[in-house]
Amino acid sequence: MAKLINRKALKDFLDSSTGGGILLFLCLILSLIIANSPLSEAFNNLLGTHLGFENSSIQLRYSVADWINDGLMVIFFLLVGLEIKRELVEGELSSPRQAALPILSAIGGALVPALIYTLFNAGTETHHGWGIPMATDIAFALAVISMLGKRVPTSLKVFLAALAIVDDLLAILVIAVFYSTELHFTYLLYAGAILLLLVAFNRFGVRNLWLYLVPGIFIWYFIHHSGIHATIAGVLVAMTIPTNDSDVESPLEKLEHAIAKPVNFIIVPLFAIANTAITFQSEMIGGLTSNMGLGIMVGLFVGKTIGIFSTSFVCIKSGLAQLPDKATWAHIVGVGMLAGIGFTMSIFVSLLSFSDPLNVEEAKLAVLLGSLVSGLCGYLFLKALSKRQQV
Repeated sequence: MAKLINRKALKDFLDSSTGGGILLFLCLILSLIIANSPLSEAFNNLLGTHLGFENSSIQLRYSVADWINDGLMVIFFLLVGLEIKRELVEGELSSPRQAALPILSAIGGALVPALIYTLFNAGTETHHGWGIPMATDIAFALAVISMLGKRVPTSLKVFLAALAIVDDLLAILVIAVFYSTELHFTYLLYAGAILLLLVAFNRFGVRNLWLYLVPGIFIWYFIHHSGIHATIAGVLVAMTIPTNDSDVESPLEKLEHAIAKPVNFIIVPLFAIANTAITFQSEMIGGLTSNMGLGIMVGLFVGKTIGIFSTSFVCIKSGLAQLPDKATWAHIVGVGMLAGIGFTMSIFVSLLSFSDPLNVEEAKLAVLLGSLVSGLCGYLFLKALSKRQQV
């Protein structure tokens, strides 16, 4: 009987909308504990251990950290790409009027934080980190708003999900354009040729997922060696997967369902453990009040809120869009705060922004604190708002 209860509890946890966010938070705490314990050196050695093989023509030997960040995370980006395409075909982004509010709000919510960071860091050696506060972490943001249950309108959760998906697309574009190294066009041509093959498969109605995924591995390899960040391969492959707007399960939906739990409960937690193992040093405290630290924290909390609210206000007042059903202007403010939970994508951009390890660690800490303040304030604000509306 106890085993049945445990199995049911595990299934309920895996199926819940908050499960991924809770596990992510626990992995964050575990990572910080390890990094500040006697296990720290052994853990760093493990992340630095090289796995794979290489010869004169093939290079597939990387550290454990690289396999997580450049290998496993491509599956995370594949899932993001699938979600973006599904929303474009049959979801909240499928019609201009539906898409206007989340798309434009996401753009405003990305540009204002980037501008704030730039104002803090213009002319300094950390100016390159302007992309860090632009992103919203879907898992954490949706986990927090889901904890509010019926205290917030369902339409608000849909709005936040669509906004976060567009936000991820913007972050992907920023990584591809601004955080890529020297380009090697031969590898890009190889990747492009295989991508065209997948597009042809889609056009001719090929529905076997393996005929997209196996070539996708080669696209990842060539893009990884081209100078563009390898995770972009996941999004490109996702855009070629067939889908439809009917009730019949498409290959895209089948793949999305297959990888959602591994991504949310294995890959993203592994990324969190590997990349939030911050060993606290006295110098890092000063980093929080540095131009970089303030740019990240103010960008996430203040920039996201102002950017999303002001853009939404202009869109709705101009008639381009309308407020989500049963939502108020105060709800939009609360969503803006929750969108300041950067975490996964913000930490990812931090790794690409700086070569100085201390800058990377300080940026990660600023992301964690900025995300924590944003999530906590957003939750408390929306909870207090629901109580006031019930009076």
